[in-house]
Amino acid sequence: MIYAANLKCNYTRSGFLEYARVLDRNISDQSVMVFPPSSAFLEAKFKFTQGAQNFYPAKSGSFTGEIGSDMLDEFGITTVLIGHSERRALGEDEPFLKAKFDFAKQNGWDIIYCIGEDDITHMNGSTKEFLCDQLENIDLEYENLVVAYEPIWAIGTGKSAKAEFIAEILDFISTKTTAPLLYGGSVNIANIDDIKAIKNCDGVLIGTASWDANKFLEIIKKD
Repeated sequence: MIYAANLKCNYTRSGFLEYARVLDRNISDQSVMVFPPSSAFLEAKFKFTQGAQNFYPAKSGSFTGEIGSDMLDEFGITTVLIGHSERRALGEDEPFLKAKFDFAKQNGWDIIYCIGEDDITHMNGSTKEFLCDQLENIDLEYENLVVAYEPIWAIGTGKSAKAEFIAEILDFISTKTTAPLLYGGSVNIANIDDIKAIKNCDGVLIGTASWDANKFLEIIKKD
């Protein structure tokens, strides 16, 4: 199982250092990724993989406020999130997401590519068609790809999608790619067992429930 923590806009560098130390002391051979804010990146090496929540598809240049690959290289970061709904909501459209994907692929980075539908699309029963549109611009055979299904209507609400629905959607996505599949959307200690039991679920992308290192560890170590 892959356990990925999206810390979003939380933690200063000193705070993340303590988080990282707690996590590092208590994991062994689990596949764990943590995505801190860029201002909290650490140069130290840990048992988990440190990834970037965001980047601009360029080494450097006149891109005010952006993070180029030169900055990621300084911290040895080669794992990135692309397509998270909160980035899409800020205006990252399909052509730009394709540019980010292609740049990351060119650099051989590990990519977690996020897809997911809003509540209206979900209620209309158009989820599968919507997800197909989100996937059509990327190379689904890229060897370092992981796809994360995150229904927008479940993110940060405390109410996860039902296991049967998650299973149906992950089964569908598995017909499009052989990449590992994650589920994200109010994953927590109460529902992790049901989610882990889903056939085509290879891991989870966790938001709020991962912000406390000890609570994240409870999820990782839950049998």
